[in-house]
Amino acid sequence: MADSNPLPSPDNPQDQSRREFLQTTLAASAALGLSATAAEAEDASSKGLPTRPLGKTGVRVSIICLGGWHIGAVKDTDEAIKIMHAALDEGLTFFDNAWDYHDGGSEEIMGKALAMDGKRKQCFLMTKNCGRDAKTARQHIEDSLRRLQTDHLDLMQFHEINYDNDPDWIFDRGALDEALKAQKAGKVRFIGFTGHKSPHIHLNMLRKRAWDTVQMPINVCDFFYRSFIHQVVPEANKRGIGPIGMKSLGGGADGKGRLPTEKVCKAEDAIRFALSQDIASLVVGIDSIKVLEQDLKIARDFKPMSESERDKLLAQVKPVAGDGRHERFKSTQFFDGPYHRKQHNLTDKDVTG
Repeated sequence: MADSNPLPSPDNPQDQSRREFLQTTLAASAALGLSATAAEAEDASSKGLPTRPLGKTGVRVSIICLGGWHIGAVKDTDEAIKIMHAALDEGLTFFDNAWDYHDGGSEEIMGKALAMDGKRKQCFLMTKNCGRDAKTARQHIEDSLRRLQTDHLDLMQFHEINYDNDPDWIFDRGALDEALKAQKAGKVRFIGFTGHKSPHIHLNMLRKRAWDTVQMPINVCDFFYRSFIHQVVPEANKRGIGPIGMKSLGGGADGKGRLPTEKVCKAEDAIRFALSQDIASLVVGIDSIKVLEQDLKIARDFKPMSESERDKLLAQVKPVAGDGRHERFKSTQFFDGPYHRKQHNLTDKDVTG
């Protein structure tokens, strides 16, 4: 599928003057529908957190989503539960997780939190399935339901579609069939997929069926390098598939993120940029009350970046973005989950060389 973006490919940057660069950026912004409308930003829950439609599902979700990996990394179980309850009470009602996060520990602690005081009813709950064949996909669905202490998943996404043969495996080995059976049985409401490796793999998946959602890296460096913003987001929206962003801070094992830590840009600017794209929600890593409060404030006060703000940030980031140094999850296997590396029979030697 050809890239619908009118710009030259970010993988083949051309020498441009400052003026030409800004003109190109503006053209891209208009073509991609980069900023959310003011009406969307003002559509808030009773707690003041904005929501957006999740594709054609008929559901609206909070514009930020609590990430399951980071909540599972909180060492104190009581503190993790406190964070999740506070998030729900403040209107952050979209929760993310995955079957393999912390060997199931993330789902277990989230399930414990949601089982208290009717919290499950407040939450649009998503988890990810790591199976590529029917038997494994079925096992992962049942494991996730048990760990999360729920009778249904609001959204189940196939996790880390990172390898070129993953799309064929999902369809040919029966994983999708099992998801559809679970959907028919009322165990799963909506079905999507995720990945952080390459836009062309996402586009291959999008061509195969009418998914409900698709999750991908959305950050300011992505604008210039193997860009999901340019290639996948427009295609997903054209098909009515809800785009979900992640890695707005460039990834990282803590809530600080690589982009702020490596002084590429400030966390607030990175998150605002991601939220200014045409996405339904942005998964954010929250591992403390402090980070929760920071992200709630950004979401509650969110206004799409103005053209001048966007141009300034893109100009600042461009010199270090085009070679992928801050998005190594796209070009290496170091950041692929161990479960999926093993699934593809990749040893540590294969990854490190």
